[in-house]
Amino acid sequence: MSDLPDARTQLSGLIFAVLLLDEDLCVIEANPSAEDLFGKSEKRLQRHNIVDLLDIGDLRMSRELRRGDMRLVARAVSARIEGREVLLNITVSPVATEPNWLVMTLSEIASNQMGDYGESAAKPAAPNILAHEIKNPLSAIRGAGQLLSRKLAENERSLANLIVSEADRIADVIDRMQQLGSTSREALSACNPHSAIRNALRTVKTAQDTLDGEPFIFVEEFDPSLPPVLAQPQALEQVLINLFANACDAGRAAGEHSVSVRTRFVSGSVFKAIRLGKATHLPVEISIVDRGAGIDRELAERVFEPFVSSKPHGQGLGLALARKLIEDMNGRISHERLDRTGETVFRVFLPVAKATTNAQESGR
Repeated sequence: MSDLPDARTQLSGLIFAVLLLDEDLCVIEANPSAEDLFGKSEKRLQRHNIVDLLDIGDLRMSRELRRGDMRLVARAVSARIEGREVLLNITVSPVATEPNWLVMTLSEIASNQMGDYGESAAKPAAPNILAHEIKNPLSAIRGAGQLLSRKLAENERSLANLIVSEADRIADVIDRMQQLGSTSREALSACNPHSAIRNALRTVKTAQDTLDGEPFIFVEEFDPSLPPVLAQPQALEQVLINLFANACDAGRAAGEHSVSVRTRFVSGSVFKAIRLGKATHLPVEISIVDRGAGIDRELAERVFEPFVSSKPHGQGLGLALARKLIEDMNGRISHERLDRTGETVFRVFLPVAKATTNAQESGR
């Protein structure tokens, strides 16, 4: 009989988050599922108070958690992690032989499990019905605007053209909302990350060339040995187009016309994702860097939430959709402001395509 796996190895295989807390409720250790839930590596979680990491709206629950000397079991607790709304099952219990230490477990309740807590599991269909009901008359309004534009004199067409453009804008918002609410996932395949980046850059460069002002310089800093990633190529390109466009907007507003895109293989993985009971490493990192003013500090923690935007006319759906698409690929996306260098960095972390995983790891 082979040797039994040690306790840490067993904890690494759990599909729910496990945290070891000291008497001050600071994180000392975290398993890979906890890294996945909080979007931070164990090193970045350490010494942070759990009350600061986990924003629980229920005041009574918050008070109980702060006591830190009792057993606690709570189901379907609403909380916020890095600005993201989550529903959690939580347990806290002291270590039997070391009463000053606590073990906390956190398991996220997926939207398709909400039926167990009084919500309908069939609700995702509702937004599609609403979108259909809006888009039908919207098409008629757009058609009427086009017809009016053809019949009016050149100097009288501005309002008719406004009807058409606003109808297109509303349709685009609805399409993005449908994507955001979709529960279906595209099939994943091996994808060359540099090809996806260059395809996205080609699209963004074309759009930037139509704008007045100094042209943008896109600086590529690629790791040429990077292996294929497991992704959905079109969705990855869509995410990158959004990130590049945002970086250009931020740079232009600050008078900066350079955007950097970097790739690297992160040994040991900064982030890990738990899928089907296994820890999936995310060693491939794509970074988009701009030197704009950065996102407002009060919005920074909520930047991936729907309808949150620091742009005057932003819809607040682009980054929310980017996160959704990346998570559908079992990846992670993060945002960081580097005050020392004046840079804003968006990082996308992706898994390596299975066929190359062993070869890559053996060569590192």
